[in-house]
Amino acid sequence: MAITPDPLFGIQAQALSVFSQRAQVLASNIANADTPRYLARDVDFHALMARATSTAAPLDIAATQAGHIDVGQLASDANMALRYRVPAQPAMDGNTVDTQIEQAAYAENSVRYQASLTFINGQVRMLRMAITGAA
Repeated sequence: MAITPDPLFGIQAQALSVFSQRAQVLASNIANADTPRYLARDVDFHALMARATSTAAPLDIAATQAGHIDVGQLASDANMALRYRVPAQPAMDGNTVDTQIEQAAYAENSVRYQASLTFINGQVRMLRMAITGAA
């Protein structure tokens, strides 16, 4: 997913999709809290944003022959930003999910998602008022 800032909404619109993906990853971690050898993962939001704001051109990778591996899905920004969480104390069965940390991260992610959504709604409200001339 190429992240390009929209002149009206800035990076907030793309941040919503990243927050949504992070919510899915965190929910998956919580759901697998009792699964042996499950490794908790998280989206590295800062790495995604650093890549999004860099001026370097994205690298286009294509399969040129039938024997090549299609890396289109593997090379997406979202998958590259998915990292394994370093556990404070892994369980005896190899599970690295700490339910309290995951729930706190999910709550924080939810607040950030709501903040981005509120910003976008404010921009839309401002546009509507500019177009119609009324609130």
